Amino acid sequence: MAGIYIHIPFCKQACHYCDFHFSTTMGKKEEMLRAISMELVLRKSEFANTKVETIYFGGGTPSVLDTEEINQLIETVYAHYAVTKDPEITLEANPDDLSTQKINQLAASKVNRLSIGVQSFFEDDLKLMNRAHNAAEAESSIAEASIYFSNISIDLIYGIPGMSNKKWLQNIQKALSFGLPHISSYALTVEPKTALEKFIKKGEIAPVNDSVAQEHYKILVKELAKEGFVNYEFSNFGKPEFFSKNNTAYWLGKKYIGVGPSAHSFDGEKRSWNINNNPKYIKAITKGEFPREIEELSVVDRYNEYVMTGLRTIWGVSVSKVEKDFGKDYVAYLKKEAASKIEKGLLEFRDNALFVTAKGKFLSDGIAADLFIVNM
Repeated sequence: MAGIYIHIPFCKQACHYCDFHFSTTMGKKEEMLRAISMELVLRKSEFANTKVETIYFGGGTPSVLDTEEINQLIETVYAHYAVTKDPEITLEANPDDLSTQKINQLAASKVNRLSIGVQSFFEDDLKLMNRAHNAAEAESSIAEASIYFSNISIDLIYGIPGMSNKKWLQNIQKALSFGLPHISSYALTVEPKTALEKFIKKGEIAPVNDSVAQEHYKILVKELAKEGFVNYEFSNFGKPEFFSKNNTAYWLGKKYIGVGPSAHSFDGEKRSWNINNNPKYIKAITKGEFPREIEELSVVDRYNEYVMTGLRTIWGVSVSKVEKDFGKDYVAYLKKEAASKIEKGLLEFRDNALFVTAKGKFLSDGIAADLFIVNM
């Protein structure tokens, strides 16, 4: 089983914190969609013996597309790939795009999961981040979408400068009031060359505080656990049976094809990524060329990636898998390097697997990096 990721590189406006690839001008939208469809067809041989179980529209803002355009891309996948009987088809959407008419159209399409980019239910936070929607649209879009979709996720951002624990708790409680089955939540990060970085450097916005973000994360984990959510991956919380199949496949190292400018792909042994330039992407694909770079992953690379992803999830790092895929020397190295972290209460071994503890969870990426092999 594998997945297809479709990157739609268009947004109405630029969020201050975002460093993803997108354009706020849609003059070449039709050319871009033709190129993405063409790339899907050109790459079908990569999944010749593989069934597709997830289709994920990310971006950018995929919901700026007409439903007919979304349907055409889905039909291209169905025409050229073997798709499972009940695939998970997710569309990332912004609240301001989810009119009653749009929701009705999407409900009649093959899209069966919405991931709504709420980020916050507070007006001042949305303005600070330069989101295209307002607080009222955030609430109304979820309420309306819930009538037609049972599988909905929303995104929330914590660690926003000036956000108190009380305000963050109110954000969580508002999200829970909709009875959603999935919530993804991320710490606000300051990426290079973003508007947020410039504003912080100028002193116009307070710096992001890691200790505040850590406290917010603890509140998030505690409150969502009370409501039966499983923190199946560091940033993802789902009710049983509602874990994102797309997210889970990524964290478990399954194969996926990414189409569109800047999209990444993984076939189990190598990663590739498309050029993040819209005109160059369209020109190359139109010629039948692949505008991408490829990285062959060594055994050490694959081991390091498995440790990184495994420690972020409820499935942990399986000792049996490490031995089967990499060998006994890697198991010995893992246990040796993990020993000091276990003593500090950051890691634990159980059921023949290595897990981060509640104490170590917020530090999981740093802990994983300490377990990496630099040379073997």
